[in-house]
Amino acid sequence: MEKFEFIPYGRQDIIKDDIEAVVKVLHSDFLTQGAVVPLFEKELCDYAGAEYSIVVNSCTSALHIACLALGLSKGDILWTSPITFVASANCALYCGADIDFVDIEPDTALMSVEKLTDKLVLAEIEGKLPKIVIPVHFAGQSCDMKDIYNLSKQYGFKIIEDAAHAIGAKYKNQPVGSCKYSDITVFSFHPVKIITTGEGGAAMTNSLYLSEKMNLLRSHGITRDPDKMCNNQNNAWYYEQVKLGFNYRMTDIQAALGISQLKRLDQYVLRRSKIAKWYGRQLKDKPIDPLMQKSDRDSAHHLYIVRIRDGEQVRNKIYNNLHENGIGVNLHYIPVYRHPFFNKKIYMENSEYHYAHSITLPIYPTIDNESLDKIVVFLNLLP
Repeated sequence: MEKFEFIPYGRQDIIKDDIEAVVKVLHSDFLTQGAVVPLFEKELCDYAGAEYSIVVNSCTSALHIACLALGLSKGDILWTSPITFVASANCALYCGADIDFVDIEPDTALMSVEKLTDKLVLAEIEGKLPKIVIPVHFAGQSCDMKDIYNLSKQYGFKIIEDAAHAIGAKYKNQPVGSCKYSDITVFSFHPVKIITTGEGGAAMTNSLYLSEKMNLLRSHGITRDPDKMCNNQNNAWYYEQVKLGFNYRMTDIQAALGISQLKRLDQYVLRRSKIAKWYGRQLKDKPIDPLMQKSDRDSAHHLYIVRIRDGEQVRNKIYNNLHENGIGVNLHYIPVYRHPFFNKKIYMENSEYHYAHSITLPIYPTIDNESLDKIVVFLNLLP
């Protein structure tokens, strides 16, 4: 286990096998669009249990093409959690749609089914139902997807699971990413996530129609498939742009790293789970409340977040003190509606409490016991 003078809240783990996998691609004929990307997609499907996988250059790109594939456009509305990274909301704006938010559960920071239900009842009366809802699997734990899925059938919205934090997690004994209760699930492979491709993401689905749309959108809207062309020609060089798409493709270099990392995914999740349990034992007598873990799901523990009961001023003191002593705690997240760009005059009680009281402690597979002990020692020195 590697030791750091500064302990970050999250960090990638790159080993010899990863480096060799990337070097092998660097010595091959194809660095970008060769055979490794489709292989990574297949292995993601095998792991998560979905029929189709479309890997892209970021989770933000995955969110964008997922929204487009589901037909989100100007005049439509997308709802998501305010306690998330801004990409979960920006994907709606990229499509010209409007964005609104659903408050979280107070003890898990997951989208509240109760708040969602209340908001849907009112939206139906006002004629402002969402076209898409994006539940965020926060800190590695899945939302109550079965209940959200049942609401989608009642009110007619589509579901994109934002599982940027949650590859390797399970919900009701099913892998997150199986899309059992959603149209599309997206993953992130950013370096601080569970596994990494350097930067990258994936969209999982069980719909051939959606997979074909997203596949087209990630590569300029260009196809070589004769069945999708307007002018079918028997020339190997011929292709057509049939839709306005984007350069959202993942490279073979990134995919090779992803395949290598995927082999250790379960090992990483197990290590994170052990660290989370250790934190829980060490902090049980402190005025600190970890996020609740529900019994019908297994978290990937991307983040270890606690709430400081004494409030924002004490939380800020703890945050600053830990940073001054080389412990890179963080805060996930500022409610999206608070950012000046969104200009939303919203106050959501549970989200505001989370923002004022939460702090993210370091958790990653290679953190050593000495570093963990140091974190708890400094927490114990504080009121």
